[in-house]
Amino acid sequence: MSGTNRNNIKLGSSVKVVKKQDQRSGKLTEGVVSKILTNSSTHPHGIKVMLEDGTVGRVKEIE
Repeated sequence: MSGTNRNNIKLGSSVKVVKKQDQRSGKLTEGVVSKILTNSSTHPHGIKVMLEDGTVGRVKEIE
């Protein structure tokens, strides 16, 4: 499932995000959503979330 649609992402979902410093390499970080930071319903680069460990990134994959 794509991470560009806010409706697809729920608190507690297991996701893969790309952090700001990893955008060039495309390295993904796995985690569980604790907070949804993007207010709009869609975003072309992925919805920005905060993971339970405090990592902030844009959702690329929802598991």
